[in-house]
Amino acid sequence: MGCQEMTIKETFFISHGTPRMTVEESKPARHFFQRWREDVYSKTPKSILIVSAHWETQLPAVTAAVQSDLIYDFYGFPARMYQFKYPALGSPDLAKRVQELLSATGFKSVHMDEKRGLDHGAWVPLMFMYPEADIPVCQLSVQSHLDGKYHFDMGRALAPLKEEGVLIIGSRSATHPSNATSHCNDGVAPWAAEFDEWLETALTNGRYEDVNNYDTKAPNWKTAHPSPEHFYPLHVAMGAAGENSMAELIHNSWDHGTMSYGSYKFTSG
Repeated sequence: MGCQEMTIKETFFISHGTPRMTVEESKPARHFFQRWREDVYSKTPKSILIVSAHWETQLPAVTAAVQSDLIYDFYGFPARMYQFKYPALGSPDLAKRVQELLSATGFKSVHMDEKRGLDHGAWVPLMFMYPEADIPVCQLSVQSHLDGKYHFDMGRALAPLKEEGVLIIGSRSATHPSNATSHCNDGVAPWAAEFDEWLETALTNGRYEDVNNYDTKAPNWKTAHPSPEHFYPLHVAMGAAGENSMAELIHNSWDHGTMSYGSYKFTSG
């Protein structure tokens, strides 16, 4: 079966953490991404739709450039981090399909952005997962002023893309505390461990409604996610998987005992 005809049953939420992963070879999450094809997902999708928390818009937007330039949206890092390249093609056809699917299900004014490139929430993990840069990539924005259910519904609207060979990935972090949050140098901070355990239990038991209502269901929510956009790529991946999907934790490691690299696979029933 050619990739043009391939149906994909999986969607993913990955925690990409810090862009320092590009130069810090010892990070466990970097090793996880490097072994993506060997250990996690061996198929070659027709194209990739990746949802990054680093692109916030009032209304949905999708990249529609023919060539995906890189955005180095981080500051004060080593100079060589600004020299990485990831020359993946874009996919205007996929962007148009995203626009069609969202518009058909009530999402207003989906913008096709022909100028924007990929931010580090997209290209940093992809450069390790698919280093050949031979799979077309589109990026979808999040609407941080809206809620989890909205982004879950966005994922539900995009679910037909899986039948068209499109791999849907949400990218950010399972926990993303503020820079002012104290590090935990001896293991994992109790508040972070409690939130992370709640998330794994809710997802693996199919309690997606609890995850949609994170602000009332999750312990230590405001500490784990002072701003919700870092969580919303999860909701898109979860929604695109469907209500009867099974969630599996496929990686977890930590930065500073406070930032979780928890990553999940959702498999449609």
